[in-house]
Amino acid sequence: MEKRELYEIKNNKLVRKRRFCPKCGPGVFMADHGDRYSCGKCGYTEFKKK
Repeated sequence: MEKRELYEIKNNKLVRKRRFCPKCGPGVFMADHGDRYSCGKCGYTEFKKK
């Protein structure tokens, strides 16, 4: 995935499509694995609620 795919422009504003890692802070996106979100830098994981 390319970095440009993580953003989109709506109403002349830049919108981020992915969540940020709460431990690493802004700039580190979390991967979407279907049943969970995971940070590739620190390993933090949040499971999605069903």
